[in-house]
Amino acid sequence: MNQALLGLPVIILIAWLVSERRRSFPLRLVVTGLIAQVALGALLLKVPLLQDALLVINRLVLAIEEATGKGTAMVFGFLGGGPAPYTVTDAASSFVLAFRALPIVIVFAALSALLWHWRVIPVVIGALAKLLRRSMGLSGAVSMGSAASVFVGMVESPLLVKPHLATMSRSELFMLMSCGMATVAGTVLGLYAGILAATIPTALSHILVASLISAPAAILLAAVMVPPARGASEEPLSAGSPYKGSMDAIVSGTNEGLRLLANIVGMLIVFVALVHLVDLVLGLVPTGGAPLTLIGVFGKVFAPLAWLTGIPWAEATAAGELLATKLFINELVAYLNLAGVEPGVLSAKSELILTYSLCGFANFGSLGIMIGGLTALCPGRTADILALAPRSILSGLLATCMTGCMVALIL
Repeated sequence: MNQALLGLPVIILIAWLVSERRRSFPLRLVVTGLIAQVALGALLLKVPLLQDALLVINRLVLAIEEATGKGTAMVFGFLGGGPAPYTVTDAASSFVLAFRALPIVIVFAALSALLWHWRVIPVVIGALAKLLRRSMGLSGAVSMGSAASVFVGMVESPLLVKPHLATMSRSELFMLMSCGMATVAGTVLGLYAGILAATIPTALSHILVASLISAPAAILLAAVMVPPARGASEEPLSAGSPYKGSMDAIVSGTNEGLRLLANIVGMLIVFVALVHLVDLVLGLVPTGGAPLTLIGVFGKVFAPLAWLTGIPWAEATAAGELLATKLFINELVAYLNLAGVEPGVLSAKSELILTYSLCGFANFGSLGIMIGGLTALCPGRTADILALAPRSILSGLLATCMTGCMVALIL
């Protein structure tokens, strides 16, 4: 617990050391972000009624996932989730990302366009703008996109505020990107919970809470790394519909979703391949023993960070390797490895802390998804997106580690 209390200011210090403007420190956002994390953590981890309410919201997102599965099963057959024409011996290997998880982008794009046309989203954005301008001083678009990232993905959440992406400040854009990296989508909550069920029976609740608590951490760290300009923008949010009717909104949203899907698939393939190439190059370095790997090297590098989240030093290297796995591969593989850790390597509390610390999309594969998605949504901000995207991995990783610190302190 003592090192977790130390971990909070140290993580903020790391963010400040890589800040674009070290002379500018957003004290108000940092203080309100920490208060929000403590308050949310205490309420969500101690009040079962609130956990149940969050699960209801998550079921709505999972319903969209189920509906998407019906469409992918009809179009792609067993590759899209339909009945397999053979006996399945390895269920994990039958999950094809391109046909099972990514197509929800198309459905969500169509639904987002429809909700824009029906003025549902603009009304919600306006309400959130009033609330967050009084507390953290954020714009309605940033707050809406950040809140949406708790339940949907890093590409789907910017879809909700697409008309405002072009006019966001550089700091606001980075906040939105950081929240996408620090949270996970509702589409994968069930998958991760199923993996961890044998280790942590209430994993679904913990993963959902982790995603929610990490949002204010991502906002405050993003503000430290890319400080906002003084004063919040008072420009009115655009509430007008760009569509001629409901059917036009659905068709236009579907077409935009298809373009997003193509960008995501391409960028994902390239970035995962690049990471693997780095591993192959490291394998050429003579060591006299096992070949060097990114996971092995950075497992030792991340051991102090794992210790700062409240994990004992004797378990820190194993925890650091899981953090490295999440960063250089993805959180799915990290959770698989966490579930398969040999008994005695990690304590029950360390496993719980890691469940929170690993709960985010901050990895190089997601970097490709984010770049592909955001540049397709707002081509005019391509230069800013490319410059900020690599930093968003660090802000996302640090945010989830802050959440791990909070859990170590609260539980």
